[in-house]
Amino acid sequence: MKTVKEILENKPSPNNFIHSGSRVLQALNRLVDVNLSYLIVKDGDEVKGIFSERDYTRKMILKGRSSFDTTVKEIMSVDLPEVQINDAVETCMELLASQGRRYLFAMDGKKFVGVITIHDLLREILLSKEDVFNKKVTGALIDINEQPSSTGS
Repeated sequence: MKTVKEILENKPSPNNFIHSGSRVLQALNRLVDVNLSYLIVKDGDEVKGIFSERDYTRKMILKGRSSFDTTVKEIMSVDLPEVQINDAVETCMELLASQGRRYLFAMDGKKFVGVITIHDLLREILLSKEDVFNKKVTGALIDINEQPSSTGS
């Protein structure tokens, strides 16, 4: 079974960072620049959370807030689950499925090294020629990806 480290090795190094004090409009422009659906919110060397398109639609648009006046910190997703680089893909799948989340912080000890997304895991499921994944967990991940979630990212 693949590990978090192996998934990260196949992804470009993260360059999708934004400061928590940035305005949401800046974050939206940054999303366009990096062509991703999320940004890693960092203050200095400390990772604070994730700002995602979902955060924007649910916490801004649907609540009538202004992208000019609102900071990323006010709407970002925090307290994301963490995995270690030697954790198996199946561990990631179970964690996302049990918590109804779409993102995991990948850590090497206490050092942030990247993000594992639900799309990374779904890609692994599709690429896997072996029947090693727990079908119940796989089904739950697909459901999380396709259906609205009350927990955000």
